[in-house]
Amino acid sequence: MKIAIIHEWLITRAGSEKVLEEILACYPDADLFSIVDFLPKTDRELIGKRSIQTSFIQQLPKASTHFRQYLPLLPLAVEQFDLSSYDLIISSSHAVAKGVLTGPDQVHISYVHSPIRYAWDMQHQYLAEAGLTKGIKSWIARGILHYIRLWDYRTAQGVDTFLANSKFISRRIRKVYGRESTVIYPPVDVSAFSMHEQKENFYLTASRMVPYKKMPMIVEAFASMPDRHLVVIGEGPEMEKCRAVAGRNVELLGWQPFEVLRDYMQRAKAFVFAAEEDFGITPVEAQACGTPVIAYGKGGALETVRGLDDESPTGVFYGNQCPESIRDAVLLFDKVCGNITAEACRSNALRFSPDRFRAEFKACVVEVLEMNDIRKK
Repeated sequence: MKIAIIHEWLITRAGSEKVLEEILACYPDADLFSIVDFLPKTDRELIGKRSIQTSFIQQLPKASTHFRQYLPLLPLAVEQFDLSSYDLIISSSHAVAKGVLTGPDQVHISYVHSPIRYAWDMQHQYLAEAGLTKGIKSWIARGILHYIRLWDYRTAQGVDTFLANSKFISRRIRKVYGRESTVIYPPVDVSAFSMHEQKENFYLTASRMVPYKKMPMIVEAFASMPDRHLVVIGEGPEMEKCRAVAGRNVELLGWQPFEVLRDYMQRAKAFVFAAEEDFGITPVEAQACGTPVIAYGKGGALETVRGLDDESPTGVFYGNQCPESIRDAVLLFDKVCGNITAEACRSNALRFSPDRFRAEFKACVVEVLEMNDIRKK
């Protein structure tokens, strides 16, 4: 059987690329397609020695750094891949990868990290963050996003089976595409983390400092609690906002190598998480270290962290994305942390191992292919 795997773009080794890596491990002889490939040498082990077929976007000016500005062309680009000779097509999609053209005798399975966030329910948030709420540029952007929505819905009907990275995304798929999906949680390399039972008296947060991660909000919450120490790891456009609201009890370390991040995760009293994520890998990594999580109670965190109502809790949830809500959650955690064990955190994290992902993914593909054969007969 000839297999094609399609991924949006290869720029860095982030969460969706880690999923891609495991899919490629399941099907080592598959051919790989990507709209652009600017993966640095340090991350190329992700794809092994296989060659990658890219789109015309690869050759456009400044594509390596500004490829997202070619958004209106991305649907056209992904449709130009000729997949007519393949029996099975697997797309890893959070934007346009699922839009590849396939025929009636081909099977297309799409693993969806999320429907296009900025075109659907998060459009207004993204327009506000980009400063596109008023004026002619705003209306041009809204027109493009309207076109993207129409294209996104239409191409969803060409997918045979949807796989979702969480129940949260499964609900989003049902809402946007009117399709059911099977949940297969992403792989997390829990083996790269070891459990440490002895914790030190500081809290940790770590993330890219982009708006939806809400890092300045976490810093502001701890600035109002000068007797509690917060360590912040990460860099990005929100760094200056973090510096502006940080108190003396907040330590901004900027970007740090993995070994340093892991060390802090292992020693932290708790990991603080403020984003509404589709899944969210870092809370799972923290729990793999035996570290509890204080998380915003929405999105993927509700599936990766066990709250205080669970028999074996691994963290505390808060209900609003505001400094006051985080502060209240930290105060609550200090009172109940004795009920949360490192063993419970570690055990919960092991549910998301790469071995589990591969087994579930391959079993699902086999089931879909068998059902397709039955339909053909």
